[in-house]
Amino acid sequence: MTQVDEIAAGIYRISAYVPEFDLQFNHFLLTDDEPMLFHAGLRGMFGGLREGVASVMDPAKLRWIGFSHFESDECGALNRWLEIAPHAQPVCSEVGALVSVNDYAIRAPRGMADGDVLETGGRRYRLCRTPHLPHGWDAAVMYEESSKTLLCSDLFHQTGEVEPITESDVVGRSGQAMREYQAGVLADYSPYTHHTQASFKKLADLNPTTLAIMHGSSFRGDGRQALLDLAVEFKNVFGAGGDHG
Repeated sequence: MTQVDEIAAGIYRISAYVPEFDLQFNHFLLTDDEPMLFHAGLRGMFGGLREGVASVMDPAKLRWIGFSHFESDECGALNRWLEIAPHAQPVCSEVGALVSVNDYAIRAPRGMADGDVLETGGRRYRLCRTPHLPHGWDAAVMYEESSKTLLCSDLFHQTGEVEPITESDVVGRSGQAMREYQAGVLADYSPYTHHTQASFKKLADLNPTTLAIMHGSSFRGDGRQALLDLAVEFKNVFGAGGDHG
């Protein structure tokens, strides 16, 4: 079962909660002349996610399938989308295209360099490389400039079945989830390197007002401060004994 909520004008959060993991898996449909689905989702969730997209638009008219890094909940169902949307094309970082997606996808991806912009009509997506933040050599996020929405992928990861969007503290929730993971089998969820703080600052300087978060509530408000606060949480949770250069 999926739940569809419009979290900003023409931006739909399509969410599935998995009780076994106590985790929401969120996918974002952004309507435009060339619509984008950000997060292709797990293969096992494809049917429900397709129904969620279909409640807003014809899935066959999708033009772009975007994601942060090569991981099953980000792009496991990528080829299923490419099969039903004949004009759709994957879009990811150029590193992701080079090391994984060129071989995996049934249609060639558009690999973007840091700072590259994709225009889809009324929207402009700026790719921001975030290698190893929170994980993955190929990791990147997208900033949709017209709506000031940051498509955060795993940043601000929260557990539980929570509201679609909030204006309250997502950083505290995320810090709690990271500490729980760090104490269990999912320890080392994120490396902490000399690039970590610089990557957070680069994202904060975009001044987003909506944070579209893959796991947990999305956020509306001062995205810059939320990112700077999350940087502190990352240092507190993952930085001890690490490279703080």
